[in-house]
Amino acid sequence: MDTLKGWERAIEQAERALVERLFGMEAAEAEVVRALLRTCDERAVVCSSRRIVVPNVYSVELPPAVFTEIGPHLTLVGQELTDRLERHGRRRGYEWAGPLTVRLDAAERIPNGRYRVRCAPMEHITSAPLKAPNR
Repeated sequence: MDTLKGWERAIEQAERALVERLFGMEAAEAEVVRALLRTCDERAVVCSSRRIVVPNVYSVELPPAVFTEIGPHLTLVGQELTDRLERHGRRRGYEWAGPLTVRLDAAERIPNGRYRVRCAPMEHITSAPLKAPNR
């Protein structure tokens, strides 16, 4: 039983170390988090003095080698990024265009060679006014 608990602790420590290595507050890793928050801020739409709407679907595209390295920890890293973005939005008073999602994807061509952040509102969200159905 003690051996099992030891393995469990070792796995948890390895997961925490991976998240810290990739998205901790050291300069290179923190750059991804800053890019995610900056992308959110840049896409904010002011609807009124009390309502600022931001996209809710974010994708962090990584080179295939990095994506493969993170592979077993995708859920943990994605949740950490989602939590950070959610806290940022709460501090800024943002309203998400739907349920917040941050996912990690592999991409062959990334402009800076390290990562790319993309975002969009959920597909069913539009800026067009709703119309009554024709009867």
